[in-house]
Amino acid sequence: MKSRPIEILHECEACLAVNKPAGILTQGPPHVPALDKEIRAYLAANRRDVRTVYLGVPHRLDRPVTGVIVFTRHARATRRMTEQFQGRMIRKIYWACVEGRLKPAYGVLRDFVRKVPDEPRAEIVPPDHPEARPAILNYRVIGRTAWGDALEIELETGRMHQIRIQLGSRGYPIVGDVAYGGTTCLEGEIADPRLRPIALHARSLSYLQPMTFEPIQVTAPLPEAWSRAGLAAAFAGLS
Repeated sequence: MKSRPIEILHECEACLAVNKPAGILTQGPPHVPALDKEIRAYLAANRRDVRTVYLGVPHRLDRPVTGVIVFTRHARATRRMTEQFQGRMIRKIYWACVEGRLKPAYGVLRDFVRKVPDEPRAEIVPPDHPEARPAILNYRVIGRTAWGDALEIELETGRMHQIRIQLGSRGYPIVGDVAYGGTTCLEGEIADPRLRPIALHARSLSYLQPMTFEPIQVTAPLPEAWSRAGLAAAFAGLS
């Protein structure tokens, strides 16, 4: 994968937030390109007196998803950020473009999901399934594209592929997300399907700085691929 500069959105002594590009894992095994390795290299380059760089990963974004992701810089910050995520104290706003028109134009989706064993995907299951975990999101239609609706989504839970499976299972797949029923392609010239983006963007995160408890809101601009595909106009004028 071609190297690119890291887009830092917010940085302090406890954590840093970056704008994740599409096509890269948040965290990966040795010898596999991943965003956490790029962040470690960035921190090491700015701290030449330190041989090893600590980096905590309190949450993740799917490989084809873009937007705000937060990393922590020491163990105490990791523990406190993890507590915020687990306690649903962090506000997570996503922007998405789907195939089709949602009705009603706003609402709450509630499901039970599980990770499919030995496969990189999730599925909806009955609530009495032994591996079922609740998945809840709030959505509202904020615009339209040539393919369907543009949505703002607020997650109440953080399950694997949650937005993708909840919308895709109802017949409204994310644009470009062939794994969950999509029939379109956001960046057709990318040959490797693992590197292709989908129209799902972590727009903002609101959390407490883990050491000072100062309220922080971090917002990520839309990727250029959305403009090339004619999707960005649906979000024009929104903060």
